[in-house]
Amino acid sequence: MRLRRTSLPSLRVRPVIGDPTRGHLIAGPTVISCALGRSGLTRTKREGDGASPRARLRLLGGFYRADHFGARPRTNLMLRPTGRQDGWCDDPRDRRYNRPIRLPAPGVSAEELWRSDGLYDLVVDLDWNRGPIRPGRGSAIFLHVARPGYLPTEGCVALKRADLVRLLRRLGPRTRLRIG
Repeated sequence: MRLRRTSLPSLRVRPVIGDPTRGHLIAGPTVISCALGRSGLTRTKREGDGASPRARLRLLGGFYRADHFGARPRTNLMLRPTGRQDGWCDDPRDRRYNRPIRLPAPGVSAEELWRSDGLYDLVVDLDWNRGPIRPGRGSAIFLHVARPGYLPTEGCVALKRADLVRLLRRLGPRTRLRIG
């Protein structure tokens, strides 16, 4: 099925006044609740600080759990199914830092993309610290599924699953996400 060629040119995330771990994602006229990093927003992102970076980011494609979706979610972004051995290196000492890797990776710290809690059932890869990659500046900054109650993330932006699925239909490779 071919999607519309038009996609939203931009998205904006603003923190909620009084709660820096919650926000609103603005997509055209639509406002969607979201979770932000446990440390709020920052201009000086560091690995493990729990903050979402203040930045304007490209959407680099993403991942989805085919066993939880069946069909590929509709979007103009490149999406690929994840498998049990898919991970993301968050170890600043490793040459694969802030890149996808195969698990297990002995001696290397990595995020598992195949999670039982559903947070990574649908993930959009944001281009934080991707060109050039600087060790320690933060890794695995994604747009992904939120925990119940919009509990804080480790630095990502997270939406309710149904909202993320709906939003994906309007996103494309030219869409930019502005946080802050």
